[in-house]
Amino acid sequence: MKRTLISLAVAGTAIAAGTAALTGSHGPAVAADASRPTVVELFTSQSCYSCPPAEEYLGELAKRKDLIALEFHVDYWDDLVYGRAGKWKDRFSKRTYTDRQRGYAGRLPRGQLYTPQMVIDGRAFEVGSRRAAVRRTLKRVAKERSERLDVRVTPAAAGQLAVSVKGEAKPGGGIWFVRFVREKTTRVLRGENHGKTLTNYNIVTELKRIGDWTGTSVSVTAPADLADGQSCAILVQGENHGPIKGAAACPSPSS
Repeated sequence: MKRTLISLAVAGTAIAAGTAALTGSHGPAVAADASRPTVVELFTSQSCYSCPPAEEYLGELAKRKDLIALEFHVDYWDDLVYGRAGKWKDRFSKRTYTDRQRGYAGRLPRGQLYTPQMVIDGRAFEVGSRRAAVRRTLKRVAKERSERLDVRVTPAAAGQLAVSVKGEAKPGGGIWFVRFVREKTTRVLRGENHGKTLTNYNIVTELKRIGDWTGTSVSVTAPADLADGQSCAILVQGENHGPIKGAAACPSPSS
């Protein structure tokens, strides 16, 4: 494990050095269907030197109505000692999110485990700070996917959310509730990013299976107990970290 972490650190530093110019490129927006959004998952860590540009980019993507942008903080950077700066424990990191990334790496063609990595609709991945590459992959995935379920989330009684899933897609998969913090700024005191103030966006704090997709229309409930600064989303995903078959953002508390 130690050797793996060192390799990741070296690779991450190389990525950071090679993407500075790319992170400033915005380019044209990708045309997509806002009613059936694409899901972008950024696997990152506050201890990763090359991750802040990708986190900034995710913050921009999170503003788009045709995307659901989520940050998953992995834990394999938490024990990496960076010289005299020591190590930094990312407060949002969880082994569950590392396992999720590892699941993608094992299933996707030429799968890899690194940060910052953006997984798009569970179908492809790119270095998260390479904006042009991410835009191209977003466009390609939206064009190539052959199935997309209609997911609707509405307020319900007893402090719950009503989730309905309809459409045609192969049976098999789960309906997932995702809770996230919309924005959080952290002063990093140790590790590779010591002395930096980092802002993270749509930080996942809970990932919970609430139902199954069996190939026919289904209705389930989801929790609506969102604290200030929190939001949620619903994902319908194939088993074993398969493709995203449908997704929807939860309505705001005021809606």
